Amino acid sequence: MKTDRFWNIIESARSSAASSDVPFHEALVELLAGNPPQEVLEYAERFDEVHDALYRWDVWAAAYLIGGGCSDDSFMDFRAGVIALGQGWYERTALDPDNLAEHPTVIAAASAHRDEALFYEEVNYAAVGAFERLTGNPDAFYEAWARYQPVAHQDTDAEDMGGDFDFDDAREMHQRLPHLARLYLGTGD
Repeated sequence: MKTDRFWNIIESARSSAASSDVPFHEALVELLAGNPPQEVLEYAERFDEVHDALYRWDVWAAAYLIGGGCSDDSFMDFRAGVIALGQGWYERTALDPDNLAEHPTVIAAASAHRDEALFYEEVNYAAVGAFERLTGNPDAFYEAWARYQPVAHQDTDAEDMGGDFDFDDAREMHQRLPHLARLYLGTGD
């Protein structure tokens, strides 16, 4: 699946969710389930690629600030949440995760001391849900992925995450993510 098609699916699901008061992940599953299984697998492959591209220390630090901490599993959910924001915010985050300090959801969450902003676990499993709707079998995606994935998907664990740093060091966070740190940690004086 080409990148444009992937982002068109995300944007269509966002529009559908906004106009129908259906949660984004449900709109995404519904949209994906209207495609042939091969296209759902291609969506999953592209999702993994854009998801993995955010597997960096600076993005994890942003998730740590926004979430008041962030485990491995939570970081998966955070990256899915960034994808759910759409291509524009995804690209801004990939360029510099400190840009998230300008997102209305992040600003509202910081002022209300809510730590769930942008953590969206269900988005990780949209392709699984679509396959289940298509086949009636909850394991159908995993069976199809096992046949598809070895050819299509490369392991990204060895990717360079950038420079590691201490997320609990407020001074370091203010240097690396000044806008988010100001929102979540104060001025840093």
